[in-house]
Amino acid sequence: MTTEANIEQACIDWLEDLGYTHKLGTSLPQNNVSVVLKDELAAFIARQYPHIPQDIQEFAVASFTHNIGADLDHRNRDFHLKLTKGVEFPYEDATGAEKAVHIYPIDFENPDNNNFWAVNQFSITGKNKRRPDIIIYINGLPLVVFELKNWYDEHTNIKEAFNQIQHYKKDIPQLFEYNALTIISDGNEAQHGMYSSGQEWFAAWKSIDGKTTFNDEDFQMHTLLFGLFPKARILDYIKNFIFHEDHNGTLIKKGAKYHQYFGVSYAVAAAQKAVRPVGNGRIGVVWHTQGSGKSIFMAIYTGILRSMQQFKNPTIVVQVDRSDLDFQLYENFVLAKDLVGDVQHADTTADLRKLLSAGAGGVIFTTIEKFRLKTGTEDTLKELEHPVLSTRENIIVMADEAHRTQYGLLDGFASNMRRALPNASFIGFTGTPVDSKDADTQEVFGDLIHIYDIRQAEEDNATVKIYYEPRLAKLHLWNEDIDAEVDAITEADEDNPNLKWAAIEDAAGSADRVAKISQDILSHYTKRIATLDGKAMIVCMSRRNCVKMYDALKELEDCPDIAVVMTGNISKDPVAWNEHFRTKHSTEALKKRFKNPEDPLRIVIVRDMWLTGFDAPCVHTMYVDKIMRGHNLMQAITRTNRVFKDKKNGVIVDYIGIGDNLKTATSKYTGSGGKGKPTVDMEQALELFFDQLQSCIAYLPEHVDYHNWKGLREADKVLLVKAALNHIIKDDEASMDFMKAEKTMSGLLSIVKSQSAIQHTAVDVLFVQHVSKAVRNAKSVTTTRGEQKEKVKELISQSIESEDIVDVFAMAGIERPDIAILDDTFLLGAKQEKDGNALKIELIKNILKDEIKLRLHKNIKKYTSLKEELEKVIDRYHNNALDSYATIAELVERAKDLQKEDTRIAELGLSEEELAFYDILAAKKEIIKEEGPIQDIVHGVVQAVKNNLQLDWTKKENAKASIRLAVKKELRGKISITKLNEILQDIMEQAEGQFGEWSA
Repeated sequence: MTTEANIEQACIDWLEDLGYTHKLGTSLPQNNVSVVLKDELAAFIARQYPHIPQDIQEFAVASFTHNIGADLDHRNRDFHLKLTKGVEFPYEDATGAEKAVHIYPIDFENPDNNNFWAVNQFSITGKNKRRPDIIIYINGLPLVVFELKNWYDEHTNIKEAFNQIQHYKKDIPQLFEYNALTIISDGNEAQHGMYSSGQEWFAAWKSIDGKTTFNDEDFQMHTLLFGLFPKARILDYIKNFIFHEDHNGTLIKKGAKYHQYFGVSYAVAAAQKAVRPVGNGRIGVVWHTQGSGKSIFMAIYTGILRSMQQFKNPTIVVQVDRSDLDFQLYENFVLAKDLVGDVQHADTTADLRKLLSAGAGGVIFTTIEKFRLKTGTEDTLKELEHPVLSTRENIIVMADEAHRTQYGLLDGFASNMRRALPNASFIGFTGTPVDSKDADTQEVFGDLIHIYDIRQAEEDNATVKIYYEPRLAKLHLWNEDIDAEVDAITEADEDNPNLKWAAIEDAAGSADRVAKISQDILSHYTKRIATLDGKAMIVCMSRRNCVKMYDALKELEDCPDIAVVMTGNISKDPVAWNEHFRTKHSTEALKKRFKNPEDPLRIVIVRDMWLTGFDAPCVHTMYVDKIMRGHNLMQAITRTNRVFKDKKNGVIVDYIGIGDNLKTATSKYTGSGGKGKPTVDMEQALELFFDQLQSCIAYLPEHVDYHNWKGLREADKVLLVKAALNHIIKDDEASMDFMKAEKTMSGLLSIVKSQSAIQHTAVDVLFVQHVSKAVRNAKSVTTTRGEQKEKVKELISQSIESEDIVDVFAMAGIERPDIAILDDTFLLGAKQEKDGNALKIELIKNILKDEIKLRLHKNIKKYTSLKEELEKVIDRYHNNALDSYATIAELVERAKDLQKEDTRIAELGLSEEELAFYDILAAKKEIIKEEGPIQDIVHGVVQAVKNNLQLDWTKKENAKASIRLAVKKELRGKISITKLNEILQDIMEQAEGQFGEWSA
């Protein structure tokens, strides 16, 4: 039978394989007296520093064995800093000259210069006499403790090994003053952690080489020893991957997990190859899923880079895209001060410029928008381009959530940063897949360095599992008179589909539905915390719905302390919302309350805030009533996946139907990591882009000189665009061709925008895009009726009622109460999306085939009652909640309709704007008297309308009368005189819908 002693011996055998020397504790002269083998430490110092006086050597031994601190944790930190950073000792040589020597108790650079002992049966006397199973001594210092349990004893487990360590801390605390790492095992499981951590923070070491992870057939202790304990690696880990955070006097000791260790190691190697002048400045991309300790990774990485002689005291710029993320990461770095040193924060653009213009060294935090241009004053000119702040080659920019900010090298903040730091090197960090059509993460930063996806994080217990629970709040439209009430609100104004559809988006905020959901949320949450205490977040689709949900919950008995977290606009928002508006300081205070598991604030209601870059480990449930997709969805739901005490999972309760989106997003998050994907021919894309840009420029009038675009006042820019607009819009065909050319150029820009070769084209591209927008606006119709929109929204809210909440699984006859989002049965229905490179390749192919389609927004006068539209939306809402593929099918049908419309236009020989007028005449062809094709009449009618258009013509009766008269003249003799007025009304309605906001 295998015993505890057999497991102990197996560990010793493997350590001997790694070059450690086995020593029996009972044979050591200091057994039972002191935890440090001072003779071994003294012998090492004498070997390493033979030139220093004997008394200094003895003084060094005394310093390394006498640790200062009020408690065990502070003494452990004191020793760790001396161990990893060394201690400087002044002395006088034989001639009396003053000298100093920096002494380390371990030679970290040359592992073989140290003595590695695996010691067992070493008894230590403290409050009680205890004998840990194995202690790893390096140069006489007890740095690692193993506590092992019998593999085959069914009555013991790894928890008992952890519990035994807790007793050791009480009985022989002097051992843990020196402890760098603690190993616990029951034979089957083997985990590493910090002596002061809770058991939830102990973890398996799952890889030997960082490229392959162990499977269930591997022996965990074997992988841990050969993955972490090779001499060079354990020394590297102790020196660079362990640190103490000081939380107002309370110390928390942290050490890297295996994915962080290997990820940082690979990133350091990548920097050695990429940082200028050795490389091209593109270090690479690190993709580690949310909640897996990315901030620790970045802090450790920073500490190592700063300590490397190759980089000559580098400046590390940590760049984020939002202030809330900035301060959170900054605070994490400040806590890791032992690793990274002092950290500076750029509060303003001026601060940033001053810090970057200073000498080498340090860590600087900034948001990307601080790389802005100065706007200028009465005394100073505004900047046309960003000044160079430093040409040093040892500046390393670490971009957090790199996919959001770093692709616009043509113009903008990212471009400014590259100009400011022309010789800097860049590494990107992201918690989301780096593969999408517009995110050239690898093109900007370099190859993927390391991937740690959501599935691996769950398997490693670095994050907890997330379960998905779909529930459905069925809606009904009870108000049969809603059309008449809308008409009263809009006061017989022109029927406006845009107004209706904007209002329909608020259907989920109906009063009855919110009331039902609030009751269901409180009931669900009450049951959830009965078995696991924790906090919850509710995500609503609008700020208005956040307030409605808050009000509904507050009406309920036993509602806990809740809060709405949202921004406010006091010039536009209702006064009733004022209680939810907070200053930056009070929002931070609320955040601290919510993060504190003991604080009575239990639930927060949000739309967008706190869904990214916000860690509150005690959150275990999220109630979702907002359609989200892709990385936004994954960012949101992973608020629930943080490890916390006894929390085994996070739960997503879905009231709106995000199931399919969740399948698609999670399948991407467990993807191939960019392996084996086709590549884009960038040279071909660049050539196409430059050619297309020249095609766009050819449409611009020669007399319009825009090359000083960035230096112009806004007033002068407007006049310049207007001059170009006037030139192009004279010819309808030229207008369409120009817009199509710009659309093609902008499509290519999304592919090549990370290439430095396009930077000289920035002014051309910007001006072409401005002019194209102006042409498009002149050819399109847009309307905004804010007050009417809000009134209709409120009417819709009051006109929709909800049934009781339905458990979708129960309705479908599925007994299982929930599904983990990474469960294969859940992911089975995930649709396969094309990766970013495939989309780019397809775009290039379409451009080459000239298949880019251009469509103008139109406000065609086709009345459908709001009641019918609402009923369609409610149906679509239900379909979305049960199967959002129905929406995709509908889009396919709409696409077919558009293709049919294109075919009709071509066959009839009409323009797009003539087609609707053709339909009016064709529907009443029996009243047409003139022989020949209807198209001939349509050409004349449309031209008659357009020849008489003027600014704001729909508001001027005389202007409308002129158009009506012109159309009458055109139709006289071609249409039956008795029917002329009947068809004239339809034509005028269509003209108002299509050309209602015409401008010259």
